[in-house]
Amino acid sequence: MKRILIVALSLLAGEAMMSQKMMTRSGEIKFDASMPDLVEIAGTNTGASCIFDKATGEFVALALIKSFKFKSPLMEEHFNENYMESSKFPKATFKGKIDNFDAAKLNGTKTSYDLEGDLTIHGVTKKIKTKITLVENAGKVIATSNFSVKSKDYAIEIPSLVKEKFAENIKVSLDFSLEAK
Repeated sequence: MKRILIVALSLLAGEAMMSQKMMTRSGEIKFDASMPDLVEIAGTNTGASCIFDKATGEFVALALIKSFKFKSPLMEEHFNENYMESSKFPKATFKGKIDNFDAAKLNGTKTSYDLEGDLTIHGVTKKIKTKITLVENAGKVIATSNFSVKSKDYAIEIPSLVKEKFAENIKVSLDFSLEAK
């Protein structure tokens, strides 16, 4: 009986050591759809979740749409009800992989990698490829990325009355501080 228990515990410990998953539930995602010299159209979500597997380079993120906050409560209401339809499409997700990732090279120096995967917004999934910067510091991995999306690519309709106030290319930035779990 002791022998079985020792083997089982050894297997569990080995699996825990092999699993190199890092995660956060307080990641920050920002977007900016503002046009120069017009009303700021920008939102911030500080409750995004992310899991990064250092062993495989897999990178997954999830953001609840209703968690984006704006300077104006009215803008937040329009964002959720009219544009993003957050009751129908409550989350945005990314599932992808960091190309040629090598955990042994991860250190205190910022290193840029290619990140490729599927971004789902408003019920529409598109393949994207962008850069991601990783740096390891004090047992945490800081992951940052900047890229652009187009509202029309994700079937987000902007009424013609206000269309000129929205940038065609919406800037998105990610900032995740990931810890071993």
